[in-house]
Amino acid sequence: MLKIAIPNKGALSEGAIALVNAAGYRCKPTGRELAVRDVANNVEFFFIRPRDIAVYVGNGVIDMGITGRDLTADGSANVDELLPLGFGGSRFFYALPKEKNLTPDQFGGFRIATSYPNIVRADMVGRGVPVSIVELDGAVEISIRLGVADAIADVVESGRTLEEAGLKTVGDPILVSEAVLVARKGNNTLPPEASTFLSRVKGILLAREYAMVEYDIPETVLDKACAITPGVESPTISPLSEKAWVAVKAMIRNKEINRVIDDLAAIGAKGIIVTDIRTCRI
Repeated sequence: MLKIAIPNKGALSEGAIALVNAAGYRCKPTGRELAVRDVANNVEFFFIRPRDIAVYVGNGVIDMGITGRDLTADGSANVDELLPLGFGGSRFFYALPKEKNLTPDQFGGFRIATSYPNIVRADMVGRGVPVSIVELDGAVEISIRLGVADAIADVVESGRTLEEAGLKTVGDPILVSEAVLVARKGNNTLPPEASTFLSRVKGILLAREYAMVEYDIPETVLDKACAITPGVESPTISPLSEKAWVAVKAMIRNKEINRVIDDLAAIGAKGIIVTDIRTCRI
């Protein structure tokens, strides 16, 4: 039976459960269960602290897991990233009090407070900048005010928490993170259900990028319409009962929906309809 780790709390948990359910698996706990077994798909889901997932997967106790790229990097776990999952996005920055104008390369001798000591240590070693790491379990923003650190390194989403603490980010992101699917490094003996799980998840992620557009168009401008909606390989074209008109169906990227509708309307398309795609394979 395939064993998959799911974050047990937070935004990563919500996104992972939604994705896995959409892929046709039963993994949503009804209470405080630590595991849910999907007998129909021969998969067991384990709800584990996000920071620990890469450790279990890297040790071979769990076959695959969904966690944050930042947590995987900081844990230095023995895992491979199989697939970025497109949710739980965040960026990891250094931050200083607003009145200070320094770059991370000028942090020599600084005390840097963080919940991600390995990421910071590796970055500073790479820069050749000697620093002291103050490892905290959370709320690192207050550490400068309390005098235990000169700078911090933390995950930044909206930036509101830093703003409230009188801090600002400096330099480029140390790491850009999102939810990722991981497996043990070099593991070529995953159960056959792993391939099915990976394909299903890819199908859901792909479907989230695309929509299906359908419209009627005069044959005289069909070439222009096909240039606007080329589809994956080519659009589906069907004759209509009305002479010199055809119906067209094609996949388009979600981010292009409004532009495509505008362009189709401009060349005379009628009955333009856009629908969501639940899953797909290309």
